[in-house]
Amino acid sequence: MDQNDLKEALRTFFGFDQFKGQQENIITNVLQKKNTFVIMPTGGGKSLCYQLPALLSEGTAIVVSPLIALMKNQVDAIRNVSDHNSVAHFLNSSLSKTEINRVKDDILAGRTKLLYVAPESLTKQENIDFLTSVPISFFAIDEAHCISEWGHDFRPEYRRLREIFEKISDVAIIALTATATPKVQADIQKNLNMMDATLYKSSFNRDNLYYEIRAKRDVEKEIIKYIRQRQGKSGIIYCLSRKKVEEMAELLQVNGINALAYHAGLDATTRAKHQDMFLMEEVDVIVATIAFGMGIDKPDVRFVIHHDIPKSLESYYQETGRAGRDGGVGECITFYSYKDIEKLEKFLQGKPVAEQEIGKQLLSEIVSYSETSVCRRKFILHYFGEVFDEKQCNEMCDNCKHPREKLEGKEFVHQLLQVVDFLQEQQKSKHVCAFLSGGVTAEIKSYRHDQAPLFGIGKDHDEHFWNAVIRQTVVAGLLYKDIETYGTLKFTEKGKAFLANPVSFTLLKQHDYSASDEEDGIVAPGKGGAFDEVLYEMLIDLRKSLSKQNNIPPFVIFQEPTLKDMCFQYPITIDELTNCQGVGAGKAQRYGQPFIEMIQQYVEENDIDRPQDLVVKSLINKSVLKVQLIQNIDRKLPLEDIGRAQGKSMDEVIEEIEAIVSSGTRVNINYYIDDILDADNQEEIYEYFSEAETDDLATAYHEFDGDYTEEELRLMRIKFMSEMAN
Repeated sequence: MDQNDLKEALRTFFGFDQFKGQQENIITNVLQKKNTFVIMPTGGGKSLCYQLPALLSEGTAIVVSPLIALMKNQVDAIRNVSDHNSVAHFLNSSLSKTEINRVKDDILAGRTKLLYVAPESLTKQENIDFLTSVPISFFAIDEAHCISEWGHDFRPEYRRLREIFEKISDVAIIALTATATPKVQADIQKNLNMMDATLYKSSFNRDNLYYEIRAKRDVEKEIIKYIRQRQGKSGIIYCLSRKKVEEMAELLQVNGINALAYHAGLDATTRAKHQDMFLMEEVDVIVATIAFGMGIDKPDVRFVIHHDIPKSLESYYQETGRAGRDGGVGECITFYSYKDIEKLEKFLQGKPVAEQEIGKQLLSEIVSYSETSVCRRKFILHYFGEVFDEKQCNEMCDNCKHPREKLEGKEFVHQLLQVVDFLQEQQKSKHVCAFLSGGVTAEIKSYRHDQAPLFGIGKDHDEHFWNAVIRQTVVAGLLYKDIETYGTLKFTEKGKAFLANPVSFTLLKQHDYSASDEEDGIVAPGKGGAFDEVLYEMLIDLRKSLSKQNNIPPFVIFQEPTLKDMCFQYPITIDELTNCQGVGAGKAQRYGQPFIEMIQQYVEENDIDRPQDLVVKSLINKSVLKVQLIQNIDRKLPLEDIGRAQGKSMDEVIEEIEAIVSSGTRVNINYYIDDILDADNQEEIYEYFSEAETDDLATAYHEFDGDYTEEELRLMRIKFMSEMAN
């Protein structure tokens, strides 16, 4: 078929005047019955590469696809370009006996050009027997990365496709994927026995996508603030667990954002309904697990937010790739904390060793990407085997937009290469970093490397620093991580040349994402702005004078975290004051008036923009648990039992009671305290708190020379605060 005929067919079936990228060459190759391998990023027009040849060929093309939802979408799309529904069908477990018979009748009559099947359906003997009896034009494998154990979505049943194809028919194969590293590519070709395939690989660069990694602090508030600034725009938020998806969707709804949840735990009808509402723009934001988005062809997704880091760079690339498919703005914001990586590592436990090793290697790549200071686009493309000049990034990633401080790294890179050489290219990054910084780990000891002459050669810097040096050296092409040996560091020719003759090397100062919400203690909600020291001092003085008037310790009125929060939020009504940390309605009514008056005057005099758009309502279910807790205390249940019923430790129960009391609700736990402390001890601690300048526990502990445990002091502080402040 010549060029004009192909273009005519494209216009007739799909209404396009021009092919995109390499589509025309790929389609010609398939029509010539040659094996074809297509690596084309999301949004590049992969499906057309097998749909058009199928419509133009004799017989039925079999398309293997991993997801039922994906098949349904594709079949609907093809039926729309044809004048009869029998042109495309799917065969999977969702069909009834009658429906299966209708599909087979259409294929036998030669009406069906595309048959979508799940790999599981393809392994059934009755289906193999049926397909052997009909003319097949070619086999297409969509999402071909599922074949490779190194792919981000490995499906063991995909490994059997070749033997099944051979039973059915000896026709050409076209394999397609949106993400494949050189390793995955080789794996797919080997497994499908199509080393002779013509390879079509498009650039992985999506130049309209902006990549940014943020430290995972105050993440819910940050997400709400971000979405509110993009009202009415379509976006996807990915979370790791179904539970987090539900919570996040509810939180967004409470805060007036039009959002719905999507995960595999919802029934099929709800899932389909939510997906359609998103496509039809009845809802702006979908909060989802990675089960969502496969085959979602919504061109105008303006942002993709990762609440949790994905398991691999392939997943990250594919999920972020759902933004800006129309070539317009696509912002990819990811919240990163190393704690999430540790959670993902825990999921790997109990899996076969090889799978664990692969999983860890994929995780170490995503850590490198998250913590890198080099151009993120360059890093991603390097991972997919593509060379990119970061000058072309055009500030479309946070590292290029806000470049990191640079330092001369010749000496550091040389030390690193000396160590890799000394270790005979047999160790992974973690071991090399420990060796350089002089960290005596169990592994270092077992190899007796702590006695090696070069051990600790870079001890002036920590492992975090050396990790950054390794990442930048790998991206610069001096070292590579050998996948066959699960990531051991090996030399490239360029690296050997550098070791023999070191030259200048610019290193970028690394990011520090170490402090996340959990480690920071209290993070003020409006932390985008600078903390207002002047107002803070004024509020401290006001609190002091009120405490003298009322003859109570200052912390009984408002604790310091509450005052700090006021300096971020600038509340000027009693209602706004209750949005500050540790302020309930009762406490706001009792003590709030002079504070909001002072803040109002301060805001007016200093012409301050208040971040009121950041007031984020919290979820109702927290207040349900709070009510349950108070009811259980009213029933005088032991605190341990209350904790057990809610799956919480004693420490967590006390923490919740402290939060309830500090926000102004009275809680009576005397029944519990009477069991653990006699009256004299109680009186002694109570008296201490009524005269203390601070409610700090460490100070109280030292004051009593450790006579009372931290728990006893916390419980007495609750009793004191409850009676005095509330």
